[in-house]
Amino acid sequence: MSPDLPPTPAQYVMSLLDHRIEIVTGRNTGTLWAHRDRGLLNEEHAALVDRHRELVQAETDLTFYRVLLNRLTSGEFPLDAALFLRIERTVEQIEQAADARDAVARQVLGALEPIEAAATTAAGGTPAMLSAHDQAALLAIADGAKLHEHILTGQLSATTASGARVSHADVQRLQSSGLLDIDTSYPVHAGQPIVLTDAARTALTARRPQPTHKPTPLPRSGTQLASPKPRH
Repeated sequence: MSPDLPPTPAQYVMSLLDHRIEIVTGRNTGTLWAHRDRGLLNEEHAALVDRHRELVQAETDLTFYRVLLNRLTSGEFPLDAALFLRIERTVEQIEQAADARDAVARQVLGALEPIEAAATTAAGGTPAMLSAHDQAALLAIADGAKLHEHILTGQLSATTASGARVSHADVQRLQSSGLLDIDTSYPVHAGQPIVLTDAARTALTARRPQPTHKPTPLPRSGTQLASPKPRH
């Protein structure tokens, strides 16, 4: 069995906070990186991009060890003591890389949240009327939910107290709209608690027009709330 290779400088790896950064800045992260290199960003945005680059590198390191674990458990190698030791070591490396990634993510949030707050103040901070899909997702999350990352695939989803799942795309969208808060003091691989914001509670209690059709019921325990299909 060949020795482990160190993580190499990656092609761009998506981070957990890319969507929020792009929403608040109105630019994709690749453009922001280019603007940072050209000195076109103000101090706040330059600091955000610097922390984001560190986050992407941390995501790259984590991805390397996740891919390595997939390979080790694929059946390619004989089941012996050496393999078991290597799997154990790789799991430890994944945990360390995830902790390092989460620490950098907190630094990104420290740079991002003041920019989001300024943008919300400028826009008036008034949430739009909830769709039936968003209302169902928020009601499911209201009783308790956590954002989890699968250790092998890296896929993210929110699991509610009832056992329903809310897609990561929905969680990101609701969070960027100011309707959800995620406690990032916990590592995402262990589960980050998700709570409704005051804006979400206000939106849920707002008067809604009477539906002209029967509303879609919430998924049963263990199922996932599907994202709404785009209209053409």
